[in-house]
Amino acid sequence: MSAPRPTSQDGSDERYSRCGPSTFPQPALGPEGQAADHVRRGPGRPRARARRPAQGDREVDHLELEVEETVIRLLATQQPMARDLRLLVAATKIANDLERVGDHAVNIAQSAERLLAARVIAPEPELLEMARQARAMLSGALDAFVRGDAGLGREICRRDDSVDALHHSVFRILLTHMMEDPHIIGAAMDLFLVSRNLERVADLATNIAEDVVFVVEGKTIKHHAEG
Repeated sequence: MSAPRPTSQDGSDERYSRCGPSTFPQPALGPEGQAADHVRRGPGRPRARARRPAQGDREVDHLELEVEETVIRLLATQQPMARDLRLLVAATKIANDLERVGDHAVNIAQSAERLLAARVIAPEPELLEMARQARAMLSGALDAFVRGDAGLGREICRRDDSVDALHHSVFRILLTHMMEDPHIIGAAMDLFLVSRNLERVADLATNIAEDVVFVVEGKTIKHHAEG
């Protein structure tokens, strides 16, 4: 009969207690800057910059597959328990969320390209604030994951309502502009698409933050569920 495995206080196998974010390909944390950068640059900047996220998106797609392969290998060879198992489950979900962030960055870049060819409309201050908050949320969620900080994860979740409110405000402002000048409808719709994509980035950051709480505390807080 084999000797029992030593376990840590939280019930995880000590042999895997060092399992953490560094286990996975680190560049997978890279999409956080792509989406907001295009809003901050605004129309009139070099077209090559608008195409840059498409190149980064391919790298993110590849890294998502690497994370999945790493998780499958660890599940098959290490038989992780407790927190380590939760980490591996969360890692696959977070990798998918980051891949989707990359997709939204590409969407924003495509809108930026169309805005370059259209009548210039300066992004509303609310849109720039959305970009700042969405980027800060994503950066904070990833910091919480790396540090195993459930408190920060919960704080990130609470910020989502602010981005949602800004998104609704941008819609109302752009609708007013379109009613006043129908010639800008196309450009205004692209700005609305940027707002929508930023709102989705904030949602994905919230998903990551919720997964951090799940990993650290073993609690599910999605849909305001605790326990």
